[in-house]
Amino acid sequence: MCKSSLNSSVDSLAVMKYDPGLGFLRKQQDPSKQNIQANNLTLSVTLAAVLPFSEPPYPNGLPSPYYAPLHHRWQKACCAFISENLTANALEWEREELVPPEIFSKFAAANFLLPSLPAPLLIEWAKQLGLDILARGLKVEEFDYLHFLIYSDEMTGNGLSGPGASLTTGITFGVPPILKFGSKQLLERFIPDLLMGRARSCIVITEPGTGSDVAGIERTAVKSADEKEYIVNGSKKWITNGIWADFVTTAVLTGGPWPSGLSLLLIPLKNNLSIIIRKLVIMGLAASGTTYIEFDDTHVPVENLIGIEGMGIRCIMTNFNHELLTTAIGVTRQARVAVSTALEYVLKREAFGKALVEQPVVRHRLAKVGAMVESMWAWVE
Repeated sequence: MCKSSLNSSVDSLAVMKYDPGLGFLRKQQDPSKQNIQANNLTLSVTLAAVLPFSEPPYPNGLPSPYYAPLHHRWQKACCAFISENLTANALEWEREELVPPEIFSKFAAANFLLPSLPAPLLIEWAKQLGLDILARGLKVEEFDYLHFLIYSDEMTGNGLSGPGASLTTGITFGVPPILKFGSKQLLERFIPDLLMGRARSCIVITEPGTGSDVAGIERTAVKSADEKEYIVNGSKKWITNGIWADFVTTAVLTGGPWPSGLSLLLIPLKNNLSIIIRKLVIMGLAASGTTYIEFDDTHVPVENLIGIEGMGIRCIMTNFNHELLTTAIGVTRQARVAVSTALEYVLKREAFGKALVEQPVVRHRLAKVGAMVESMWAWVE
């Protein structure tokens, strides 16, 4: 995230410098000396202090073998757009359990949905739809997984999962199986609207009785007598973005036991009387649109099969690579927020006549967890 502060005094787009006594310092546009008061602890510095561990090393001037100038330009672009259009109001929206629909439209219009997909991006489709240029002039063919890392880190920059998830989880997890395994006709029917933000999707795997255990899936899709449709029955639960989805990439049993009987279907969700949709409020993800979905003899054209019958486990496991990487980036950022928030607290909180940060045991404990966060980040990179 590009905006960290001690008493909200830090410029949001500045660079950081290391000082042995104070840790990382973020350079202000105005280099005038500032005093930051934390009870009896006064930091007199030429540069405004930024909390240690609150930012990844790469934008702070530390050497890295990974990031090129285009990655740094991309980080500034993501930082500026996401801070203004998401982070600034994320806490309020999480409390209200809803991100305004126009925010999704803003992200779509600015081509800030496409970067949530796995790298490399789908160049042919992006060019066909006029989505081939991302922020700061980044071409889709230049986009790699470090760009995705930067984007995902900024999307969870304030430590909240719900608001960012409400915008991107559907396209991040629901669209890749269609792109990788869908037939030509399936792509032509659905991909333009999904990539342009005119329609929304999500992944539907988890069931009430099995959780995320793919091997325990029981919901069925049986072919009709004329073999022109699948008839889907059963319920799914904890489906992120399901409440807004037009189409859902759904794991079902199409014949025989797991894993050979598992398949993926793309099921239209809206205006279907055979489908019950109910929003669920989840702790920590209140704004994410988590959903309960029940299919009751839902008819789905056989053309909506993703891949071939029995291919579902391969599709799901391939998709899990991107899903789990996205999760790893998010929890690492949340760990940063937790550590930096604790650091901010001990700078302000006074006990036994001095700030907690002056206690060696407190500094040692926070340094230890901070080192663990940086280790996590190194593994994610």
